Amino acid sequence: MAKWQATVEAPLSYDYGRYTVCKAGPWAQSPVALQQLALLKSYNLDGADPTSADFIHTVVEASKLAYADREAFYGDPKFVDVPMQTLLSDAYNADRRRLIDSQKASLELRPGKVEGYGGVVRLRRADGARAAVSAGGAGEPTVGRLGQMSGDTVHFDIVDKDGNMVSATPSGGWLHGSPVVPELGFPISTRGQIFWLEEGQPSSLAPGKRPRTTLTPTLAHRDGEPYMVWGSPGGDQQDQWVVQMFLRHVHCGLNFQECIDAPAWHSEHFPSSFWPRTARPGVLVLEGRIPTETAQELRKRGHEVEMNAQWSEGRLTAAGREGTWRKAAANPRGMQGYAVGR
Repeated sequence: MAKWQATVEAPLSYDYGRYTVCKAGPWAQSPVALQQLALLKSYNLDGADPTSADFIHTVVEASKLAYADREAFYGDPKFVDVPMQTLLSDAYNADRRRLIDSQKASLELRPGKVEGYGGVVRLRRADGARAAVSAGGAGEPTVGRLGQMSGDTVHFDIVDKDGNMVSATPSGGWLHGSPVVPELGFPISTRGQIFWLEEGQPSSLAPGKRPRTTLTPTLAHRDGEPYMVWGSPGGDQQDQWVVQMFLRHVHCGLNFQECIDAPAWHSEHFPSSFWPRTARPGVLVLEGRIPTETAQELRKRGHEVEMNAQWSEGRLTAAGREGTWRKAAANPRGMQGYAVGR
């Protein structure tokens, strides 16, 4: 701990039409959002209905492939070679895209293959609801209660009068949710749960190594100019909700608040980042406001659909700049969310 210091790193970025989306590196799950965009770039989503079966099915199937690669390849690049250039390449994603069937949901975890890279993906099926998903959409397994107190991840996005922008997702300090190690005298961060104790995995525990955190703030440029920052608490769901918001804005013509308010969903197809790392292959959790006909059609395509409460999916916030204007939006679900200008 005495040797630790914060670092400044160049972001990973991916060009998507007019936009350049910037994320943290593969020591976080952040590139999984870029991989979803790389898979979706060849689909004509302009003008799509964001609550339609076609839209949801396409986005979910892309997320399954991207998250499978997260399990196989991601780890601290100071310790592990992560083939991000390949994972974001047109050729790789053209091959991966062929796995998406427009009329049939995948029930398998299908990581890609890059010669000389990656680890073995372990799949443990959950019996019932996955522990890492709470009824309130928080997505954190360690949100315990101490009397009447509760805790969870925080996210904020800020644009100042000069146009400087920041997106941040502080998390991991719930003392009542993290066991104290007697020999050390202090608790391990909740993010430490994400390490594998099995050797040989990209995210296996090592001294000085960063866990493959789920925390994943986002910034995007439009036409070469800084444009928006956004993100959400929610563990593994963060980069599902982040991508959904972006697609609604870019393709469906919704403003920030409409993007956040729109009915959302998450997949539990892939292993959770947190112990016991369970997966629920094929399970798709829809917010209750998704149209009944959409849910029925998704079931026909093989998704194991579960309906959540009407306002339960995601806790996104966003802020942006457009010329001299500043804009912001906040989530009405769950815990406190605010959009403030001054």
